[in-house]
Amino acid sequence: MRKKLIACLMTAAMTASMLAGCAGAAAPAAGGSDAASTESAGVSSDMDFSGEDPQLEKHMKISTIWAEDNDNGVLINKVCQDYQDNVNPNFTWEYEYIPSEDLTTKIKTLAGSNDLPDVFAYESGKPIVELIEADKIVDIGAELARIGSTDFVTPSATSLLETLSDTDTIYDLPLGLNVEGFWYNKALFEQAGVEVPETMDEFEAVLKTLYDQGIQPLVAGGASGETWGSTRVVNAITVRTVGNDAMKKAADGDAKYTDQGYVDAAQKVADWAAAGYFGEGINTVTMNAAGQMLMNGQAAIFYNGSWFAGNLNSEDNKAGEDGIGFFNIPVADPSISDITAYSMNCGNILCFDKAKYDDASAWFMKYFVEHIGDVAMETEGTVKGYTYKTQASDMSGYTKLVLDEINKAQSAFTWYEATMDTEVSRTAQENVQLLLTGDMTGEEYMASIQEVADDQD
Repeated sequence: MRKKLIACLMTAAMTASMLAGCAGAAAPAAGGSDAASTESAGVSSDMDFSGEDPQLEKHMKISTIWAEDNDNGVLINKVCQDYQDNVNPNFTWEYEYIPSEDLTTKIKTLAGSNDLPDVFAYESGKPIVELIEADKIVDIGAELARIGSTDFVTPSATSLLETLSDTDTIYDLPLGLNVEGFWYNKALFEQAGVEVPETMDEFEAVLKTLYDQGIQPLVAGGASGETWGSTRVVNAITVRTVGNDAMKKAADGDAKYTDQGYVDAAQKVADWAAAGYFGEGINTVTMNAAGQMLMNGQAAIFYNGSWFAGNLNSEDNKAGEDGIGFFNIPVADPSISDITAYSMNCGNILCFDKAKYDDASAWFMKYFVEHIGDVAMETEGTVKGYTYKTQASDMSGYTKLVLDEINKAQSAFTWYEATMDTEVSRTAQENVQLLLTGDMTGEEYMASIQEVADDQD
């Protein structure tokens, strides 16, 4: 890929831009993009975005995978409401919820019929590349330069999005800048007499000790439509034992999903499930329920991203302000993948339909990128890949913890499905349920993924 996520992007650039807020003129968009690369019917080349919002009339349809009262749904609707109340009374919006398992299919169908929503959530990586190649979505990098808002999206988020789409500009807006790893219940660790593991062998020893003490060691999303929580655990072991670029190599054909290292990683997760480490009925557990189990002391370890800090900052966290800790994926062999390498992502992202995009859309985008960082920090204490004015002294302990972990990252790798085509990703997520129940071995699970990948060639 053209961009590499290295320490200077993960530490100094991100921290400086996020904590300092931002002001002044915007820098050029990544890869030299300019306003001319966005050619939508209602875009005026001489529109001046340096003054007050002209309050253009606009109705937007916004489709996402978040309910209005949950997570990013709350944030998006609050930004829309604030924009309408405080800036443009002629702006209205319609908010549509799409179940996550239906997202790619529905967006592909709407793209094919030229009926995409004005703004919609989608998946970074392979799925968005198809929309870029079909010229269906706005060049966000060019538009941020045109409206003077480039500096409000952090360099780290920009670099990560460019890397995932293998482009020199961004075609999507982030809804998170996250590291992933294991959250753990400190009280349960203390009860079992175990410490945070640093190596994979230590990790397995901790799991066994917890289980022997009558404590459920692990919990992960395994319910239909939310099995990404389980495939993330497969990915964690794969990367640490095969390499940071393991999934990219398999997607590019430089390795096979059926190679021994990939099979062994999947089998390890199957073995943990067979040993009872994930508890009973894992295929009925949603990610939300899994998080609740961790916070309520029903399970000791939960794989999730740093966005989970939003849940920890809420009243739902029965473990309290310091009851949950975090550790990066333990290392198997530092020469293959060391502790400074983190799984990173920008969450599901937002795209703008190019056909419906106009200057009124641009003014909304300007308000969105310049305010959502503060809204996210103030309402949830979460990092979204945008600048904000909140000072470290005003943050919760969990938010500070997240920033500390992000600043430790010197290299990054993607989640399991990031480099997979849609059908390959669907197979990986659906069949992991069979892996967890013992109805598929690690070899059979990886063979099912490779078979679909071969069919896509």
